[in-house]
Amino acid sequence: MSVPWYRRITKGPSRQKKRDIPKGVWLKCKDCGEVLYEGQLRRALWVCSKCNYHFRIPAKQYFEILLDQGSFGELYQDLSPADPLGFRDTKSYVDRLNASQKKTGLKDAAIVGTGSVEGIPIAIGALEFSFMGGSMGSVVGEKIARIMDHGREHRMAVVTITSTGGARMQEGILSLMQMAKTAGAVARLVRDRVPFVSILTHPSTAGVLASYASLGDIMIAEPKALLGFAGPRVIQRTIGQELPDGFQRAEFFLDHGMVDMVVPRKELKSALHKVLRFFSPPGE
Repeated sequence: MSVPWYRRITKGPSRQKKRDIPKGVWLKCKDCGEVLYEGQLRRALWVCSKCNYHFRIPAKQYFEILLDQGSFGELYQDLSPADPLGFRDTKSYVDRLNASQKKTGLKDAAIVGTGSVEGIPIAIGALEFSFMGGSMGSVVGEKIARIMDHGREHRMAVVTITSTGGARMQEGILSLMQMAKTAGAVARLVRDRVPFVSILTHPSTAGVLASYASLGDIMIAEPKALLGFAGPRVIQRTIGQELPDGFQRAEFFLDHGMVDMVVPRKELKSALHKVLRFFSPPGE
């Protein structure tokens, strides 16, 4: 009597147990849905090979991409945030700060220092989005203003990289005052003819864009970055009209003269170097 087919045991390669794929090896593009190999994505500077979507990356990774190896030196890292208003919503501000500090290893959302781009010295500051959405409170505003003054005093071009949701609501009016402080620091750069390059990544919005981030001598944006003061949905509900396709994306800003360049991440260092060379005195 023959054994039914569903009871037969087949030996050989077809019965080998499938190997488990480690978590994190494959990632899905948030824009087009393409499944991407993490190693290849990392080599491509976290840019989707199918649709050119630029994944958000940590602030420190921008230093690795833009600056000469080993040239970055951090400044003002001892500044720590306080809770002058004793603010609480669903959680206390202190608890939110502690959670972000534990998550990122940073004291606050801004990292500033000096470095060089193809041998050209610069002062640089970047916002870390994973620290409370890269929001600008007193410490962030102070560090951005200080690095601008440092660049001015040492005759270095200043470069900032923004990835932010805007002002930090937990510090109230003290956060809004940072808009004036940082804009004042830009005004001193202008007065002393020190170049300021502002690089806008996704997203760059609200109080940060409304202050120093929109005041660069040269404005560079990454492709498809969301830019603007308020979000598109808020604007659409306010004016009661349909918005144009691509409204508030980097390409829309370029078409309307609000940024100077939209530069893919892999070309960012080269573009920045050309800008810095343009501003450098003859012979340097």
